[in-house]
Amino acid sequence: MGGVSARLEDLPLRPDLRGQEPYGAPQAPLPVALNVNENTHPVPQEVADDILDSIALALREVNRYPDREFTALREGFAEYLGHGLTRDQIWAANGSNEVLQHILQAFAGPGRRAFGFGPTYSMYPLLTRGTGAEWVEGVRGADFSVGAQDAASQVADAAPDVVFLCSPNNPTGTPMRLDVVEAVYEATDGIVIVDEAYHEFAPRDERSALTLLRGRERLVVSRTMSKAFAFAGARVGYLAADPVFIDALRLVRLPYHLSALTQAAATAALRHSPVMLGMVDEIVAQRDRISATVEALGYTAHESWSNFVLFGDVDEPAATWRALYDAGVLIRDVGIPRHLRVTAGTDDETTAFLDALASVGSAA
Repeated sequence: MGGVSARLEDLPLRPDLRGQEPYGAPQAPLPVALNVNENTHPVPQEVADDILDSIALALREVNRYPDREFTALREGFAEYLGHGLTRDQIWAANGSNEVLQHILQAFAGPGRRAFGFGPTYSMYPLLTRGTGAEWVEGVRGADFSVGAQDAASQVADAAPDVVFLCSPNNPTGTPMRLDVVEAVYEATDGIVIVDEAYHEFAPRDERSALTLLRGRERLVVSRTMSKAFAFAGARVGYLAADPVFIDALRLVRLPYHLSALTQAAATAALRHSPVMLGMVDEIVAQRDRISATVEALGYTAHESWSNFVLFGDVDEPAATWRALYDAGVLIRDVGIPRHLRVTAGTDDETTAFLDALASVGSAA
């Protein structure tokens, strides 16, 4: 077909989507990619073999629709999370973004609003606006933390229908204490989502918001297999909540939304959770190595309970990012003035980043 292609503005797009930008982290075939908080360690061979066997079995019945309730997978997640959870309290979808989308489809939408403390995960406002709801952004302290009293006050003033609490926070890595979760829950009649995508990288003795679920039917704790489980390419996210909350999500999910192959792969990976999580300690060690070294170079490394480090006092973030790119290292400019973010990689990847950063020159 010839002729000039139509422009986006020529289409009858929803007015609230006009002028919006889609999510997009830079993708480039560089030797060291440390920009999207992936687990850079491959799935161990013994786990990969079991996953392949499970997928092979699922293929024998791929002509049939999958288990709509993904029962075995929900049982696997409940066992993994512990805390007395049952499969009736578990939901899953194609990545945690779809999990969050289901929540917003059920509890947000036109005439409603969602709230989060900025800077935070960039998909929250995109998902919110995608359902036709309004996004309202609160503020964090200079160190990116949020205190219980301040958090409750901001939420009460905003009167949102859905609250996002990113714990630890992306893109800053900042911890969020459970007293903040409790205070926010009491300050609103809306849904409170505690996004624990990076929880496995927090100190082992730190309690999860899962411990707060009992008696709080509006509280949700979301997780992902993308990070600690090295499963980013498989796209599996999940949440825990009251069984009645799970029923609400059934109203908006597409039928058979989790393929039989996805269910088989994720269920197999969960059977090997100790092996899969064996990489976490190594990643945490690389994260702490990054923090110590960037500090020695004159930058400020913010406290991180995640698999990445946000570092500040970068005089020219764009120029520094470009110099690292030219050296074959891809990190992330998340839009926070004088800051850059880097994922903790393997030992070799971390060394490559630190050497490249040192060659750029210390912070002024």
